Amino acid sequence: MAITSQDICSAAEQLKGFVGFHGKRGCHIVRFSEDSFGMDVADASITPCNEFIWRHEQGQRMALCRERLALLLAQHVDDRLNISEPLRAYLRRSDLPEIVAERKLQVAAQVSGQGT
Repeated sequence: MAITSQDICSAAEQLKGFVGFHGKRGCHIVRFSEDSFGMDVADASITPCNEFIWRHEQGQRMALCRERLALLLAQHVDDRLNISEPLRAYLRRSDLPEIVAERKLQVAAQVSGQGT
């Protein structure tokens, strides 16, 4: 079965966990709750994994960054991160250019608290 770019992007959106930059160690670390980061990780650097792997290009265009995806894979907690086969195939195919897509932040609709 062929894996399409849509399969890869869908798998990327299913990633779990959070990435933050550890200033003292000078590296990115992965946790599974925003609360589990210590004071050495600035709140502004904590990003959901499914957003961390996308690198801003131009405007709303973003590239699915193999380097950042490889960083997650190197954590050896694939099941907890939900790294699936389409993402592994994407990493293996370094002969192909990175996927570039237009992405928009989806804001959940606010529910009015007004009574009937």
